[in-house]
Amino acid sequence: MEITDLTPAERRVWQAFAVGEGVDFRESPDDDPRAGGSWGPERTVRADVLRALLLNGPTRDGEIAGVKLTGARITGRLDLMYGTVEHPLRLRSCHFEETPNLYGAQLRALVLSDSVLPGLTAGTLRIELVLRITCCRITGPVRLAGAQITGAFFVNGAELGTPPAPDGQPAPDAPDAPDPEAAAEAVLQLNHAVIGTDVWAVGLVAHGQVRLNGATVGGQVNLDDAVLSAPGDVALHAENLSVGTDLRAKGLRVHGTLNLSGARIPRHVNFAYARLSHPGGSALRASSCVVGELWLREAAPIQGTVNLRRSQLDLLHVPPEVWPGQVKLDGLTYQRLAPHLPAEQRLPLLERDMGGYLPHSYEQLAAAYRTVGDEAAARTVQLAKLRRHRRTLPPYARIWGHLQDVTVGYGFRPMRAAGWLFVLLLTGALAFALHHPRPLKSDEAPDFNPAFYTLDLLLPIIGFGQESAFAPDGWYQWLSYLLVATGWVLVTTVAAGITRSLSRQ
Repeated sequence: MEITDLTPAERRVWQAFAVGEGVDFRESPDDDPRAGGSWGPERTVRADVLRALLLNGPTRDGEIAGVKLTGARITGRLDLMYGTVEHPLRLRSCHFEETPNLYGAQLRALVLSDSVLPGLTAGTLRIELVLRITCCRITGPVRLAGAQITGAFFVNGAELGTPPAPDGQPAPDAPDAPDPEAAAEAVLQLNHAVIGTDVWAVGLVAHGQVRLNGATVGGQVNLDDAVLSAPGDVALHAENLSVGTDLRAKGLRVHGTLNLSGARIPRHVNFAYARLSHPGGSALRASSCVVGELWLREAAPIQGTVNLRRSQLDLLHVPPEVWPGQVKLDGLTYQRLAPHLPAEQRLPLLERDMGGYLPHSYEQLAAAYRTVGDEAAARTVQLAKLRRHRRTLPPYARIWGHLQDVTVGYGFRPMRAAGWLFVLLLTGALAFALHHPRPLKSDEAPDFNPAFYTLDLLLPIIGFGQESAFAPDGWYQWLSYLLVATGWVLVTTVAAGITRSLSRQ
């Protein structure tokens, strides 16, 4: 392309390129690039001119060449497919008429902040420094699958996709509306991308799916105050995501499924003050994850199911009121729970598990209480586990379970045994004091003692010589049978409780 072919606006850009100077076509700092379709030739630059500059533009010794353009209308397609660009490309507050094609390109830095685009095709893009689409308005898909960015990716404040019309369908006459095929794609595609430092997406608004499947982020992913909306679908698809430090999402609002299955996040996943909503579907799917700490502090009650199956956590910070009506917790392991609450406030969650009775869930909760030294709460959980298990047994086995529960709380309430023994001892002693049983051998029988005779009946493993020497009759005989039977129940249940206690230690 010859310099004589350029318009006055393009000539300014061409001349500024060699020394890396900025060209600002804005009439005021408040110019809205969404109105860029009406900008005249004085603010119009052809994409072919930018391509020629970036690939073969003039340079000057001692100067750092680059495109630094603000407030321009860019016509035609900026096609750098498979190209290698040695100069930084900064196009701020610009209006693109066509989707740039950067597929397979290699760039030093790409800045599109505050611009309006119908889409961005940049799969397998290589960037040495940073990629910024901060505060952009992009109606079509941003295709960055397989991209490699040595620095950070900034998408904070951007709005991606087209908001639906009131009837739930994309407005066909919306400004900058994408084509129907593009509208069906994820609005942000970072699957299998490699980001050297951070993904900065504070305040991002996405009308459609955000995809991070298999992505690797060296630093943190920050979704604070973001809005991800894909009602009835997966709003954030981040299976097997690998993050170097944290996933921050304070104040995040999600309409649809938030899928983190298989993610590896060594420090925090922070959903404090978040709102997760997918009524009738899965609101949070985080199965098979390995996470340091999962926080849902001060979050709104989750609408939809929560799936944490087979995940491993160090800390689970979720107030009871945040959990939804249905959960999936099979195989979930954690070291500690926060905030520390009585077991009675945590146990209802285990009743909501869609997998039914899961002994592991109760054992895990009990172990978490023991970790912080709350043995009383751990016993309460174990007792609740046995009561829940009792519902799965046949009727005859439930009767035995109810008897153990009432008498000594399955061995987790040993003081009940002392109370029952005292009541039975007092009853038997009074009854046999009023009516001595007849001696079997009057010349050999010891002096009758109603208290020790009752103890002989109650405690089958201890003998005081009274039971073998005297034989009650009438209803007193039936009372002796009752004392023997209840004594066996008390002794066996207490022994079971002691055995469980010793095995835990």
